[in-house]
Amino acid sequence: MSEEIGFIGLGNMGGRMTARLVEKGRAVLGYDVRPSLASAVGARAAASVGQVARAAGVVLLSLPDSHVVEAIAYGDDGLIAHARPGQVVVDLSTAAPASTRAIHQELAARGTTYLDAGISGGAAAADKGTLTLMVGGDPAVLDQVRPVLDCFAAQIFHCGGSGSGHTAKLLNNFLNAVSLAATAEVMVAGKKAGLDLETLLSIINASSGVNFASQNRFPKIIHGDYLRGGLTNALMMKDVTLYTDLVAGLGVASVNASGPLAAFGLAIGLGYADEISNTVVDAIGDVSGGVRLHSQAVSMEEKAES
Repeated sequence: MSEEIGFIGLGNMGGRMTARLVEKGRAVLGYDVRPSLASAVGARAAASVGQVARAAGVVLLSLPDSHVVEAIAYGDDGLIAHARPGQVVVDLSTAAPASTRAIHQELAARGTTYLDAGISGGAAAADKGTLTLMVGGDPAVLDQVRPVLDCFAAQIFHCGGSGSGHTAKLLNNFLNAVSLAATAEVMVAGKKAGLDLETLLSIINASSGVNFASQNRFPKIIHGDYLRGGLTNALMMKDVTLYTDLVAGLGVASVNASGPLAAFGLAIGLGYADEISNTVVDAIGDVSGGVRLHSQAVSMEEKAES
């Protein structure tokens, strides 16, 4: 395989993972629709997807959704057009498992291995190089590319065949969405009830309501730090929708999806679509009397005027 690693999608997460690769001494040929992003993270800029696919033996993807992944894969100058025996493509996107399996089949017919590798840990873990990966596909090929993935991941789990990594990612992301939306609602209620929010968080984190958001997000949010740079409300909504599609196909009753769909839908409707998903607490606060956890209450009218 070529020593230069290909990376397609150098945005919020892809850029951070590329930077970790470069820090570890890996040469990266990077492509993004925004050409300046490659040099910003230390990669050599590619002019096209095709240039990356032709040059690199290992190609990593970090893209917003299956529609973009499919465009990269099936395009005239895309991955499938340039696939060759021995090449490995690792898809670090959050994508629909059915789409993932279809791309896997197309690439396998040309001798290219496609691994789907869901990631967890967000921007903070990407900055530290401590992401968790959940990988579907050939375990022998995973072992082959593990030294590359180790540059930005602390834990790597093999989940099974093609699509299983992206399936595990959707299941995890749904729990993340539920706990974030529920904790946001609880914190707004606590604020309106006059509780000290640091004390409330200490109670939750020492009790049965403890979760990732209460431990890692809200101790910052209550002081006005929303941990910018992570998953947006629009992307969170996309992930929850992918989850509902997945479980519907499996014949599983999704009795808990309405909460996060309502919460992140509210955030999008109120103008927070491209803000980090932690701002869902502000959306809930907006329709609860203009509540902010960390400052003077802001009314919906004031927000609309700002």
